[in-house]
Amino acid sequence: MIEINNLTKDFGKLCAVDHIDLNVENEIFGLLGPNGAGKSTTVMMLTTLLKPSSGHARVCGYDVVKSAKKVRESISYVPQDMAVDIKLTGRENVMLYANLYGVSDRNRRVDGVLELMGLEERTNDLVRTYSGGMRRRLELAQALVHEPDVLFLDEPTIGLDVAARKNIWEHILSLKKQGMTIFMTTHYMEEADKYCNRVAIIDKGSIVAVDSPRNMKLSLGANASLNDVFLENIKTTEEQTGFDAYKFRSMLRRRG
Repeated sequence: MIEINNLTKDFGKLCAVDHIDLNVENEIFGLLGPNGAGKSTTVMMLTTLLKPSSGHARVCGYDVVKSAKKVRESISYVPQDMAVDIKLTGRENVMLYANLYGVSDRNRRVDGVLELMGLEERTNDLVRTYSGGMRRRLELAQALVHEPDVLFLDEPTIGLDVAARKNIWEHILSLKKQGMTIFMTTHYMEEADKYCNRVAIIDKGSIVAVDSPRNMKLSLGANASLNDVFLENIKTTEEQTGFDAYKFRSMLRRRG
């Protein structure tokens, strides 16, 4: 569904994404990394919002530069920042997207995605009265109204409470069961561990690890967590000078 070859993005002298290679199948794929590692820049190139400096990427078989319109017709992107108009009702927000995408039978489709996201009882209420979790579900409804093949999610549960995060993930898993490919970024290691089929760790613009969460953890040992794997691959100042954070924590656990 997504093919990335030597994809690079430079901003002047800063290389934000450095010749990365990835292949994403029909799965929930997580891109993990610290702030400034290149996650959002990668997503913006894949969704045609940024043009690569070099390299190539194809989404649903379409080149993100040469066939940008076809890519946009095949995907949806839910950014980290709120993308709903709080002065409109939930239904008006989704209908706006249906009109932009030229969806046929719009009333049926809009009502369908609002029901899918559990918002049918609040469809005619102004979005300013919605909770944070409801607004996130409304963003998903907007993203699904034209039936995309690939859904890009940038920090889909950030800022939500535990119950709202669980609810959002129930909807994401339902979409995956229906055949949708999910490409997401997250800072929540426990969510990536529990829900992603595979993850990639990006650091300073380069992909430093790709595998299933289970295999990544096993590579460090039986008691390792995905957070341990993340810290092992992200070289902090201390680690660059020879301090091994994972071994230090393991030593403390043995002594404790």
